[in-house]
Amino acid sequence: MKAMILERVAKLSDNPAPLVPAEWSKPVPQSGELLIKVIACGVCHTELDEIEGRMPPAKLPVILGHQVVGRVDELGDSVSGFSVGDRVGVAWIHSACGVCGHCRSGNENLCERFEATGRDAHGGYAEFMTAPAGFVFSIPEPFSDLEAAPLLCAGAIGYRSLKLTRLENGENLGLTGFGASAHLVLMMVRHRFPGSRVFVFARNPEERAFALELGAIWAGDTDDEPPAKLDAIIDTTPAWEPVVASLRHLAPGGRLVINAIRKEASDKDYLLRLDYPSHLWMEKEIKSVANVARSDVGDFLALAAEIPIRPEIEEYALEDANCALLDLKMHRIRGAKVLRVA
Repeated sequence: MKAMILERVAKLSDNPAPLVPAEWSKPVPQSGELLIKVIACGVCHTELDEIEGRMPPAKLPVILGHQVVGRVDELGDSVSGFSVGDRVGVAWIHSACGVCGHCRSGNENLCERFEATGRDAHGGYAEFMTAPAGFVFSIPEPFSDLEAAPLLCAGAIGYRSLKLTRLENGENLGLTGFGASAHLVLMMVRHRFPGSRVFVFARNPEERAFALELGAIWAGDTDDEPPAKLDAIIDTTPAWEPVVASLRHLAPGGRLVINAIRKEASDKDYLLRLDYPSHLWMEKEIKSVANVARSDVGDFLALAAEIPIRPEIEEYALEDANCALLDLKMHRIRGAKVLRVA
């Protein structure tokens, strides 16, 4: 099968084409697994973290990609609930132990044995992949294959982030960064919290204009002062500076949720200092988002179909995966980037 392979970790500035096209052995489903013929796979900033070594894969070479939509091609032994030809999706959560306290409480995302698709197991930048049937999701009908792909990570992690803000209708929400996840959060907020106003911080003027198109009440640069204090902020940026700025923009009792697995180092990091009265006083909170649980993916897919959410997507061919990653690295973003595999 055709695949795009990551063979070594390197900065994109040193190697702008880190993925290598290759002929790879078609995987065979083991007991409890599905073989999936991949149709589309979303491109995520987490893949940049893998490629550039902030979160290196468990082993190399590896096939990246964790926003996968395809059709069941073959069932492994002991699989029930799926049939050949079913349209399914695979998200960042590839597997977890199933027996620890976190797993038993539905928080598999916190499991010490959590494994990620495209990091600990081969992902969707290929024509076929396998996945445990218990961690595979049926895709609702309203979405095309390419529209469904970003729902599996950008949407699901945005859903978990919004849940962690504890936002109530009428409260002000800030979104720092406006890429794949944030634009889906804005759509969710308009549906679930119609009385809430959304304020967007983004360095790219095109992202700010896009946010206003989708219903944000205000859009400014990361360092700009919003016209009102914010009850909650979701940070989706790869940088540290917006985190400190966000704390300054929070109202008393405000909550900052950081939706990022890793942050990129910056020459300015040594300048980042928390000023207690400005940034943390008045019972402000900071919480990180760690991966997604299966319930986040399933619940968000149902909500997205109900609304329905229509992600803004940019399509690339599988062989153009390096171009999609470089565009993401250079902040050339409008919605979500998706590879068409088949």
